[in-house]
Amino acid sequence: MRRILLFLALIALAPSTTLAAQPKPPVVVELFTAQGCSSCRAANDHLAQIADDPGVLALTFAVDYWDYLGWRDTFAQPAFVDRQRAYARKLAIREVYTPQVVIDGRYQAGGARTDRVDALVAEAAKAPRNPPDMQFLGKTRVAVGSGPLPRGGAEVWLIRYDPREQEITPRKGDNRGETLVHKNVVRQVARLGAWTGRPTAYRTPKATEDGLKTVVILQASKGGRILAVLMEPAS
Repeated sequence: MRRILLFLALIALAPSTTLAAQPKPPVVVELFTAQGCSSCRAANDHLAQIADDPGVLALTFAVDYWDYLGWRDTFAQPAFVDRQRAYARKLAIREVYTPQVVIDGRYQAGGARTDRVDALVAEAAKAPRNPPDMQFLGKTRVAVGSGPLPRGGAEVWLIRYDPREQEITPRKGDNRGETLVHKNVVRQVARLGAWTGRPTAYRTPKATEDGLKTVVILQASKGGRILAVLMEPAS
């Protein structure tokens, strides 16, 4: 507890120039895909390629609304559809679809339009950033410093994903017998709490699986733009 209070006090007193000197966060690229989606293969492959870019955090969110076609997606969770629907409302999209890519919570494009996705990633990388300081405090907490609060507030999210490249071959549905490649598959999402622009510490849940990587995202509320990203340090 003493360490947490000390860190919060330090980042509350830190000058804005110190905070601005923090490393620029990666561009967050979220692919909403499904193993039952016949047009998702190119989007999956492209995400696996850009995942190797150090300036990009690529995440695969599997959705379940194509399960009725005969194959139950092995990675899908209802929470991932909830996240996609929040983006749809914020970005004024009539309905969710796959493959869809959302970039930094600011832009979206069809995942099969890889040139368009690359252009939006490049545009997001040029956008000015002034993220608050963020730091893991041991294995059970994360602290977020002070900074400008977007209209409507902000939220802190924990995301855990499997960094391995994985191959899935559906036995039913539109992709029956086809081998699909997935990378950085999200396995756990948790909302840690609201952020008010002031230094705050949050408790993190235990990992649901071994071998997952952890990232903490500060994001404008209800599917808004991404403000800051904290990557788990390499072990």
